[in-house]
Amino acid sequence: SENMMNTGDARLLEIALKNLIGNAWKFTSKKEFSKIIFDYSEENGKKVYRIEDNGAGFDMKYFDKLFGVFQRLHDVNDFPGTGIGLTIVKKIIQRHGGEIWAEGSVGRGATFYFTLDFHQEQQINEEETI
Repeated sequence: SENMMNTGDARLLEIALKNLIGNAWKFTSKKEFSKIIFDYSEENGKKVYRIEDNGAGFDMKYFDKLFGVFQRLHDVNDFPGTGIGLTIVKKIIQRHGGEIWAEGSVGRGATFYFTLDFHQEQQINEEETI
């Protein structure tokens, strides 16, 4: 939808979306029927983007580890990965003046939310971003 459009560094935002959608694919891979939703809502004049899946989910008591470097909430043998994807996503979203958060429950999926508040005068120093 055209209403989902926003402003920012297209290359970095592509990396963030590929990580978030890639995670949704990865964590729904063991489901008989996968469901992934990417949409947005307007809240207090801001677009809040949402990527929701019905995959492995996570225990909210470990939420504080979710965006940490090399922090994994699932066994690497079950779901391969480096453990840095969400850290990179968080840094990219923050560089765009946004916030990111998530909700989940074990076996019932996860939902990642993020906002962007990028202004043309902001400069993104790529060396600081990653």
